[in-house]
Amino acid sequence: MSAASVRLTRAQLRAIERAAEDAYPEEACGLLVGRAEHGEEYRVNAVEASVNVAEPPRTRRFEVDPKLRLRLERALSESPDSVIGVYHSHPDGSAKPSETDISMIFEPEMVWLITAVAEGRAGATAGWRPAEDGSAFLPVGIELGSNEN
Repeated sequence: MSAASVRLTRAQLRAIERAAEDAYPEEACGLLVGRAEHGEEYRVNAVEASVNVAEPPRTRRFEVDPKLRLRLERALSESPDSVIGVYHSHPDGSAKPSETDISMIFEPEMVWLITAVAEGRAGATAGWRPAEDGSAFLPVGIELGSNEN
């Protein structure tokens, strides 16, 4: 079996990085819209930024606005696309999941992208998916390119 991967365009990755830089020193967050196949291949067709509605301080935690999620779910109800993942940033941290992230695993089918931000500048972005038992994250490769079939 091949390793899991998430495919997105350079422009989509840059939008995530820009959101991370703009939110610094707080965490940025948003949703990934696209298609997931068997929890192995994730194809991002849109990146939707969210306001971080977590209780302050938001420097070490995030919460996607549930209104955005509901609005997207309605808009996508007759589309082959769906909400397939979440992205967020780690201000002055690494692109690895934190213990807080692990405690927020509620949808094991979702892919996560985490962008490290150092002194307001986006660094590495890494892909992750929850382990089946929800106790940890497993790495997911990132492929940049065209999302056309």
